[in-house]
Amino acid sequence: MSSVLLIMFVLLFPALALWAKEKVPLCAKWSPLIVSYLAGLAIGNMGILPGSAPVLLDAVSTGAVAFSIPLLLFSVDIRRWKALSGKSILAFGLAAFSAALVSSAVHFLYGAKAPESWKVAGMLVGLYTGGTPNLAAIKTALDVDRNIYLAVHTSDMVVSALYLLAVMTVAKPVLSRLLPVANWNTDAGAVDGMGEGFRLADYFAKSVRRKLLGALGLAAAIVGVSLGLSMLFPADFQTMVVILAITSLALAASLLPSVRSIPMSFHAGEYILYVFCIAVGAMGDFSLLLSGAPTYFIYVVMVLFGSFILHALLCALFRIDVDTMLIVSTSAICSPPFVGVVAVSLKARKLIVPGITTGIIGYAVGNYLGIALAQLLRPLGG
Repeated sequence: MSSVLLIMFVLLFPALALWAKEKVPLCAKWSPLIVSYLAGLAIGNMGILPGSAPVLLDAVSTGAVAFSIPLLLFSVDIRRWKALSGKSILAFGLAAFSAALVSSAVHFLYGAKAPESWKVAGMLVGLYTGGTPNLAAIKTALDVDRNIYLAVHTSDMVVSALYLLAVMTVAKPVLSRLLPVANWNTDAGAVDGMGEGFRLADYFAKSVRRKLLGALGLAAAIVGVSLGLSMLFPADFQTMVVILAITSLALAASLLPSVRSIPMSFHAGEYILYVFCIAVGAMGDFSLLLSGAPTYFIYVVMVLFGSFILHALLCALFRIDVDTMLIVSTSAICSPPFVGVVAVSLKARKLIVPGITTGIIGYAVGNYLGIALAQLLRPLGG
C-alpha cells in the first residue's frame, strides 16, 4: 500500500462505514467508532503498510486530535455545565490512586521478570494518569532503556485498544450491576446539536456546508493560536499546553450563540474521531509484541486492567455512577482525546467536558506521580 492510499483509506473509511450503516441492513446496528478501530488494527497488522506509515499515522492522529476537540465542544453550553461536574474530580483521584497502587503491586509480584521494573512502574503511573506525553517525559527523566520503552509503548497501544473496545461495548452493562446509573445524555447541560438522526448526505447539504466550513476554519484558527501559545513554554509542557489552550478557546467560542448553533459541528468532530481511531489502531503492532515484548505486554495488561478493576470497586464504594467512572477512567488511561469517542458510544455526552478537564489534570500531575513512585520503588530493586 502506498502512502497516498494509506492516507486516503484513513480519511475516507469512516464515510464508507457511515454509508454502510445507513444503507446496508446488516450494518445498521454497528458502531462506526468500533468499526474504525477494528479497521485500523486490521490494516496495521497485515504487513501492507509502507515504511512511512508510522510518521504518517502519527501526523494524522495528532491533527485529528487537534481538530476534533474544538468541533466537539463548540456546541457545549458551559454555563449550564457547572452543576454537572458531580464527583468527577473524586473519580479522577481514585483512578490515579488505583494506577499507583496496582503498578506498585505488579512491581513487587512480577518485577523480577522485567528489567528496570521500577522505571516501568513509574512510566505506567504517568501513562495511566495523563497519557503518552507523560510516558515519554518519564522515560527521559528516568533514562529508561529505549527497547524497554518501545516494548511498553507498543504493548500499551494494543492493550489500550482492547480496553477501549471493552469500555465501548461490555463494560457499562457489566458495571451497571455494581455502580449507580445516571442519565448524562439528555438533561440540561448536554452538548447541543448531537442528535443521532442524521445522514451522511447532511454533511454536504447546502444549508449546512458554509456554516460547517466556518466551524472548520474556526477550529483551525484555535489550533494555530494554541500551537503558538505552546511555543512560550518548555518542550516538556507543550503538548499539555496545546490541549489545554484548544479546550479553553473552544469553550470560550461556545459562549457565542452563533458558534453554539452551528449545525453538524459535533458530527464533524465525530467524523474526525473516526479518522483518529483508524490511525491509532493501525499503529498497534501485534507481531512486535508476540515476538519481542511478551514480558512487558503482560506487565501492561496487569497494570491497566488491574487499575481499572480497582477503580471500579472504589467508585462503587463512593457511589460514583457508571458513566462518570468510565469517562474519567478513559481520560486517565487513554488521555483526553479519547473522551469524545467513549462519551458518544456510552451516550453520556454531557461528560465530555468533565472528562477532558480531568484528563488535563492528569497531564499536569502525571509526571510528578510517575517519577515519585519510581523513586520510591527504586531502593527495593527491580
